[in-house]
Amino acid sequence: MAVPKRRTSKSRKLKRRTHHRAAVIATQACPKCGDLRRPHRVCPNCGDYAGKQRIEVAEV
Repeated sequence: MAVPKRRTSKSRKLKRRTHHRAAVIATQACPKCGDLRRPHRVCPNCGDYAGKQRIEVAEV
């Protein structure tokens, strides 16, 4: 049975795990209202997508 000869150091372990993190969520500014939104999705603030009103948003 294979057994490690030396203990894995903290720095070596952390170097190996550098890619084990959550991906950054991409956002962009809405061209109509300027609020941040996810790409290719309806703006939750104004309801606009591709230059047209897609959903009705209640005024607050």
